[in-house]
Amino acid sequence: MTVIAFVIGVALLVVGLAVSIALHEIGHLLPAKAFGVRVGQYMIGFGPTLWSRRIGETEYGFKALPLGGYISMAGMYPPSPGAKESTGRAGGGFFATMVQDARVANDETLVGVGGRRFFYELPVYKRIIIMLGGPVMNLLLAIVLFGIVFSGIGLQTATTTVASVSECVLPSGSTQTSCSAGDPASPAAAAGILPGDVLVSVGGTAVDTFADASAIIQASPSERLDVVVERGGQQQTLQVTPMLAERQVQGADGKPTIAEVGFVGMTATVAYVPQPIWSGPQAAFAQTGQVIGIIGQLPVRVYQTAVDMVTGQSRDPNSPLSVVGAGRLAGEVAATDAPILNRVASLLRLLAALNIALFVFNLVPLLPLDGGHVVVALWDGIRRTWAKLVGRPAPKPVDAVKLVPVTFVVVIGLVVMGGVLILADVFNPIQLLG
Repeated sequence: MTVIAFVIGVALLVVGLAVSIALHEIGHLLPAKAFGVRVGQYMIGFGPTLWSRRIGETEYGFKALPLGGYISMAGMYPPSPGAKESTGRAGGGFFATMVQDARVANDETLVGVGGRRFFYELPVYKRIIIMLGGPVMNLLLAIVLFGIVFSGIGLQTATTTVASVSECVLPSGSTQTSCSAGDPASPAAAAGILPGDVLVSVGGTAVDTFADASAIIQASPSERLDVVVERGGQQQTLQVTPMLAERQVQGADGKPTIAEVGFVGMTATVAYVPQPIWSGPQAAFAQTGQVIGIIGQLPVRVYQTAVDMVTGQSRDPNSPLSVVGAGRLAGEVAATDAPILNRVASLLRLLAALNIALFVFNLVPLLPLDGGHVVVALWDGIRRTWAKLVGRPAPKPVDAVKLVPVTFVVVIGLVVMGGVLILADVFNPIQLLG
């Protein structure tokens, strides 16, 4: 059953990523069509086409490698000089040939397109809207997923309902698991607190959570406290005197520590408590800040991940993941011995985090990423604005094809980093679940 659950978790993540990629490309597709750009293809994946169907002027389909997606817009770049006569490869070496191939491929998208339906002819703001549409779609999806987790499912919270009451107080450090005749009754049992009681106030202070009640109790050893509970629809006032005991508490640095605190011997019922509607957006933007920090140090973090893999060191839990690592983590979450709702919430949070990563990563200002196209559009706008200010004719559109060698280097770098992370996720995976 565990193996089946693991496979289901991986499958759910793959489907979730496919949906995320599809929505990302829809984020590009919709504004492109709204602005009149001819879109030749809308594809999920790369490599050989598995299935496709033409609707109007656009071919929609799936390809063999589900590692991304794309839409093919007419005239992503301006036509090359002498495009009609351009038929062969350029001399001058590898990069010159690469530039010429890119020009030929771009010029092919210009053939047979009537009117001003080319991407490069759009106003700057429309080009930016098209290129930002994909990443923004991932951000919106992450907000929705976090909203489902926090406001739909809720967070597991210790409520004010008493789950159990200890009959006695066992000695600290003892391996004893049951009460004996000589063990003192717990303060909660002595006070008459029963499972199912709902705490209303402790020591005259109203409590909304079990944590509120625990804080008052821990700060009041040997002090008699009035505890108001609701039982059977009626409120009752009981008196409890917390005893001094050594218990594990959270220290000022957030780490658990042993301290002498007040103790009464009762536990809380844990339930899913829906959070305010703004909790989803807050979580998404907080995650965005964390991912920006990771992306900003990505080469260094990937190098350290490689070093840890080669030397056999434990991997940093905050190191970047490949899709293999994300799938493995999803499988482990699905296979854990936990309530199904816990596992669903964890998988949704993982998918939301991956969409935040897609959002931030695609905004990196380098071609072929969306952020690189935004930078090209902004530079084109700056040139046009400057020419207008100084009274010069409008310059020709930015010829981003010249940046193909830079794009090639970026792609190679991404492939190398992706390969390192895949190897690390196979041979030195992140251990989050023990």
